Amino acid sequence: MSTIIIIGGGWAGCAAALAAQQGKTKHIILLERTDLLLGCGLAGGIMRNNGRYTAAEELRLLGAGDLIEAADRAATHVAFNFPGHSHASLYSTSIMEPTVRALLEKRNIDVRSLSRVVDVRSSEGAIQAVQLTDKSWLEGDVFIECTGSAGPMGNCVRFGNGCAMCMLRCPSFGPRVSITARMGITDCMGMRQDGAVGSLSGSCEIRKDSLATPLQRALKKDGVSVTPLPEQLVHRSMLKKKSCRQYALPDFANNIVLLDTGGQAKMMTPYFPIDQLRKVPGFENALYSHGSSMANSVRFLSRAPRNDSMRVTGAKNLFCAGEKSGFFVGHTEAMATGTLAGHNAAAMADGGIEVQFPKELACGDIIAAESEGLEQEDGLSQRYTFSGGIYFERMQKRGLYVMDTAELRTRIRRLGLTGFFAATRNNAAA
Repeated sequence: MSTIIIIGGGWAGCAAALAAQQGKTKHIILLERTDLLLGCGLAGGIMRNNGRYTAAEELRLLGAGDLIEAADRAATHVAFNFPGHSHASLYSTSIMEPTVRALLEKRNIDVRSLSRVVDVRSSEGAIQAVQLTDKSWLEGDVFIECTGSAGPMGNCVRFGNGCAMCMLRCPSFGPRVSITARMGITDCMGMRQDGAVGSLSGSCEIRKDSLATPLQRALKKDGVSVTPLPEQLVHRSMLKKKSCRQYALPDFANNIVLLDTGGQAKMMTPYFPIDQLRKVPGFENALYSHGSSMANSVRFLSRAPRNDSMRVTGAKNLFCAGEKSGFFVGHTEAMATGTLAGHNAAAMADGGIEVQFPKELACGDIIAAESEGLEQEDGLSQRYTFSGGIYFERMQKRGLYVMDTAELRTRIRRLGLTGFFAATRNNAAA
C-alpha cells in the first residue's frame, strides 16, 4: 500500500486528498497544524463570482466537484451581484468546516489535526519522511505541500502592520514551515503594486451583531451592503496592498462593502482603523472578528518552483497546490490546483503518467498563465484569479468564460475528460 502525505488542510489540501483516491489502494494522510481545516476558507465564503462560476462547473463536470457541491449546499446567498462581480454565492463559514471534515472522513481520508510538520528527511531530491513537532517521523511515498504562503507571525510584523491573530493562528499552533525550503529548494516571494513584499489579505471580518439593524437586515436580505464613505475616510492607496486584485476597484475604496458569510460580515478591505470605522453611520459599535483594525495577514511569501503538473522543480516526489503553487487567489483556484496535484501524486505512486489540465479549460489555462507570468518583468506583483484582474481579462478574451453548463459539458466531452477524476476514484474503490 502506498502512502500519500498532504501537508496543509486548506481548500487545496482537502481537494488534493480527495483526488488522490485513485488507482491502487493507498493510505492518504492529511496533516493540518491547527485544529480546523480550510485555512483561509474559514474567513472566506465567496464562490462562483465571475469566472469562478465557469471553473466550478468545469471541476464538477470533470468529476472533481465534491467540494464545490459542498459549498453550494452551505450557501447562504446565491446568484447575487456586488461591485465588479456577478452571479456570486456565499457559503456560511460557520458550517463549512465540519461539512468538509465529514466528507473527508466518509472517504476514509486519514485527517490528523494538530500535526505541524517542521522538517523533512530526503535523499537525492526524494522525500522519505516528514517530522512533526513531537519529534516523530512519518514516512510516505509521495508528498503534496499545501502549506500556503503566509506566516510565520514575524513576517506579518516585518512586511505588514503586525500579527492580527487571523484564522491562521500562528501564535497558538506554530508557524507554517516551508517544505521546499527544508529541502534546499528556493521559493520566490511576491511583491505588491507599490513595491513592498507580499500582499495583505483582501478582507477581514466584522461581527454582524455589532452592526446597526438596517445593515444586518440588508445582509440577510441581499447578501451584500454598500455604505458610502465620507471623502476623509477614503484610503485609495489601500488598493495597491491587496492580494485580491479582483477587489482592487474604486468601489471598494469609496465604500464599505460587506458580504454575509453566516455569523460574520466579510468587509472587503484588509483593515480599517476602528476609531475611523465607528464614525461611519451604522458602524458605531462595530467589532472585528478575524483580522483587526490595523493589521492583516501577509501572503504570497513562499511560491514554490513547479511545472504545470504541480510537481515541484528539483524534487522527485513532491507536488504543491494552492498559494504555495503560485500567486493564485481564491478557494476555487485552490481546489483546481489541489485536484491536479492529488491526481498526479496518486499516479506517481502507481507508476503512472502525470497529466495537466488542458488549456482549453479555464482550470488549465490559469495554471499556465501564472507560470508564463512569472517570467514577465512585473511577474512577482501579478495575481491570478478566475474572478477578476489580469486573468479574468485573459479568460474572457480566450472565450473561456462560459456560463452555459451545457456548452462546458460539450467542450469537456470533446476533450474526452467527462467525469475523469470520478472515474479514477471509482476504479480505486473497485
